[in-house]
Amino acid sequence: MTDLPEPPPVDASAFRTLMSRWATGVSVVTAHAAGHDAGLTVNALLSVSLAPPALLVSLSNDVDTLPLIERAGRFGVTFLSAEQRSLSERFAQTLPSDEKFRGVAVHRGPGGSALLDGGLAALECRLLSRTPMFDHTLVVGEVVHTEVGIERTPLLFYRSGYAESDGSDRLRLAPRRP
Repeated sequence: MTDLPEPPPVDASAFRTLMSRWATGVSVVTAHAAGHDAGLTVNALLSVSLAPPALLVSLSNDVDTLPLIERAGRFGVTFLSAEQRSLSERFAQTLPSDEKFRGVAVHRGPGGSALLDGGLAALECRLLSRTPMFDHTLVVGEVVHTEVGIERTPLLFYRSGYAESDGSDRLRLAPRRP
């Protein structure tokens, strides 16, 4: 092995710009404990396993949803359609949980998680593990309930803005923000 010089640290802003080139779906992760709901918009989500079905979400350590997931031992996820952009924007805001859910049509998964009506799909997970990782916590859950929703165009996020599929091989990108 050759001795290579240690590269300089990666600038956080440059890394954020680079990662904005990774197109993702948009979801809302929810939890319910002691009669209280919490939720937030998430695009850092991935399938971990098929046997058993398992999902990983990356949550900022300062969100109010994380303690509810830990208390409840479960969480819900709704995959959003392009028509649900306003829900993505609402759940991305730093608002009291009651305000986020006010007027939002939901139904409950078997474990009590709020699943947003009208999504592409929804699921509920039993909490398997949580791993602190820098300023986030990686939450892994075993999928215990699934629902296939309505057939619509998915809500996508790309280059720090929303995009949507037109149903073919192309994406329509929102106008760039100044």
